[in-house]
Amino acid sequence: MSHVANIMVSVNHDDIPTLETFSEWLRTDPVMNTGRPVGWLMEITGEGDRWGGYKRPECTIWAGALNRADLNAILDRAAILPWQVPHAVQVFLKDQYEEYFRLWMLRDGELRQYAPMSPQEDDTDFYPPDID
Repeated sequence: MSHVANIMVSVNHDDIPTLETFSEWLRTDPVMNTGRPVGWLMEITGEGDRWGGYKRPECTIWAGALNRADLNAILDRAAILPWQVPHAVQVFLKDQYEEYFRLWMLRDGELRQYAPMSPQEDDTDFYPPDID
């Protein structure tokens, strides 16, 4: 059975080697309680990648769909990597049953969640009950 988490990581161009190290850790280290790697990241802003509009993206973003990932372990790992430009690191993380990405950024040596802090998925103001 799969449980997919979507992740995007935006970094300064100087941190591509660190991002490659992060991706390789995801690919090869058994971070799952199942003992299997969860997947890897790929660049989505490279020369051949297409976005809407007439211009190429002017940022560095890698993304992946991770299977049965330990999200806390992933965030912990992102927090301790030797980033060259740590204030530019942004981790967008969306677990399978969440409706939106959560944004994590490195500030003062800590990976902190910046947005959204709420609503929670069980908040009936955000997800009104079905009306029959």
